[in-house]
Amino acid sequence: MTDKKKAAKAAEPEIEVTDKARAEAEAEAAREAEVDANQVSEASGGGDGPAFDRVAELEAEIAGLKDQLLRALAEVENTRRRAERDRQESAKYGAVPLARDLLSVADNLRRALENVPDTLRGDGLNGGKDLVAGVELIERELLNAFEKHGIRKVEPLGEPFDHALHQAMFELDDPENPSGTVVQLLQPGYTLHGRLLRAAMVGVSKGGPKPQGAEPAAADGSDTSNTGDKDADA
Repeated sequence: MTDKKKAAKAAEPEIEVTDKARAEAEAEAAREAEVDANQVSEASGGGDGPAFDRVAELEAEIAGLKDQLLRALAEVENTRRRAERDRQESAKYGAVPLARDLLSVADNLRRALENVPDTLRGDGLNGGKDLVAGVELIERELLNAFEKHGIRKVEPLGEPFDHALHQAMFELDDPENPSGTVVQLLQPGYTLHGRLLRAAMVGVSKGGPKPQGAEPAAADGSDTSNTGDKDADA
């Protein structure tokens, strides 16, 4: 046997010993790691120790911050909606003072036309007929402008009295019409996008038959006819 073969044979046991020692060392390290993990678990009280308390504290803090964030987002959304609603209200009803001032112009045009004598309406030689036609044209254009911007005339002649839209100036004995019917119109009313600008001044009938669907009188005989007035004042 040569010297090289002898040396290789002598080295084989050393290699085997080295691998065995490495395996034993790895097993010992695993056992020590398991022991350390058990010791840490025991030290933390199985989930009741300081580490667990810190985790619970952080989770509670996160939940609180999320709640604050949701509340802040809801408040921002509510503010946006209120601003949008205010903008729409301003666009619809911002011209209320001007509209109310123009109502008297429409009233005066109507009064002027109603008081024109028939001789002037048929006077084509002296320009009376053209003058009346011009005033009528102005009135139509004004009413068309009102309609374009949501202003509508309230002319309730022959309709049931409505406390929300009408103002009763007097009552008339009228057995032919149901009680509470508008039988005279003193001044038309106007609304702007459904909101009352001016109540119509009317005369209301009384003494006639009760309107269909009217509520029966109170059992104690008290008068309920002014209930709407009280509601309107409220």
